[in-house]
This record gives sequence, C-alpha cells and structure tokens, in this order.
Amino acid sequence: MKTYIALFRGINVGGNNKLPMKELAVVLEGLGLQGIATYIQSGNVVFQGKAVDPALLSKKIGTAIGKSHGFEPWVRLLDMPTLEQVIQGNPYPEAESVPGTLYVNFLATVPPQPNLEGLEKLRAASERFQLADDVLYLHAPDGIGRSKLAAALERLLGVPMTSRNWNTVRKLGELARAA
Repeated sequence: MKTYIALFRGINVGGNNKLPMKELAVVLEGLGLQGIATYIQSGNVVFQGKAVDPALLSKKIGTAIGKSHGFEPWVRLLDMPTLEQVIQGNPYPEAESVPGTLYVNFLATVPPQPNLEGLEKLRAASERFQLADDVLYLHAPDGIGRSKLAAALERLLGVPMTSRNWNTVRKLGELARAA
C-alpha cells in the first residue's frame, strides 16, 4: 500500500460544492482506499491505496464524487515522497514562523509557458514567489486577501492549481507520516 495526499479544489467554499468530510471518506472507501484521514473541511485527505498512476486515481476520485454528489472536483494527488519534497524545498524557511503568510500552490502540471514577467509586475514589494516545477511557493506577509499576485497566479501560470497555507501543508505531512 502506498500513502497518498489528495488536495481537492473548490469544495465547501462559500456554500458551494458541499461535501462533508465523512461523506468524502465513504466515497473513497468505495474505491477501495484505506486509512482515510481528513483535515479541515476544505478537502485535504490522506489515505492508502495500491500504487497506481496518480492522474488516473485523481480522475477516478473526481468521477466517483460526481456520481455521488453531482459535481466533479479537480483533485491534485501527491504521494508521500512528493509531499516531503515540497516541504523540504520551501525556499522561505524564515517565513515558517508565521505560517499563515506562506502558501504552497499545487499546480496540475509544470506550466508550459508561465508568464513570470506578469507575475513579477503584480508582486507587492513585501511578496516573494518561486516556481519549482509544478509547485509555486508564495510568501505574502500582508496576506493573500488583497494580493494582486495571488489573484492572478492561475491565469498567468496557465494551469489549474489549488493552494494551501503552510500550516495545512505541515499538518498533511504529519498525517501522512503517521499513516
């Protein structure tokens, strides 16, 4: 069995695409996945399953939710070594002391033509970002609520993504290691 981390995009946000974590766990169990642990209501799950192509399993999960709940969320699936690489690769370790200012943006793929110049133009003086393959780290000390950079990431990178703050990334690492 292999440990996976599923990051769901756009569930339980603003009253849309409601999917209680207990119901999500039932859907995942129906796919033969085991040891399911969820973290907060925004769609973070650690589980074990047979080693398979993550893209295929991601699509299978989305399809199963579509059948059971009427919407098909985008799911970014990571294995444990990938999550550890993301945690170890943090280019802003000094920002970990205020983890609510550090975000990891998990991209669907490596962006084929990211508009880094556009990102740089939108970056506030206090913000920093680094693209590392299919992950973009963003340190936004003033928060992301008003960040023009954060708001334009997906458009300027040209690929779907889902974001997690550093607290969530760390907690998922803890859950996955304990699995």
